[in-house]
Amino acid sequence: MTGTPFDPARKIMSWPEAARWRESLEGALVFTNGVFDLLHPGHIEVLAAARREGAALLVGLNSDDSVRRLKGPTRPVRGEADRAFVLAALEAVDAVVLFEHDTPLELIRHLRPAVVVKGGDYRRETLVGADEVAAWGGRVIVVPLREGHSTTGTIDALRRGAV
Repeated sequence: MTGTPFDPARKIMSWPEAARWRESLEGALVFTNGVFDLLHPGHIEVLAAARREGAALLVGLNSDDSVRRLKGPTRPVRGEADRAFVLAALEAVDAVVLFEHDTPLELIRHLRPAVVVKGGDYRRETLVGADEVAAWGGRVIVVPLREGHSTTGTIDALRRGAV
């Protein structure tokens, strides 16, 4: 095997690092975001679909504090460092950036992606950042959800002993 060893940690970036990386990109930056607590096939389908929409995929990842505010005190199951590392190890993902806010709007404004992609539990009208991206000429894509796959459902099944 030749080349440098694979290191997912190199894909985890601060906001300034991501902005510099974004400036160096040739082609469209695609953005998606989420908690990505327990990866499942639905996550992978959205990430793969997102990656096909441009030259590079950046994933905005909710911080642990943000997840607790959105999902409650028992979430996330995995901490932000672990969630970021697992995402960064995926071939479809080119960069991971944590955000502390409850929505990724500030990160979207900071990076100005050409495409924003979310799973089908969202609609264009309710998608945070959709108006901003459209205003600078970008596209907004909603990927249909894979039925029967959700982190909350998996956690509930584990608690019931059904998994």
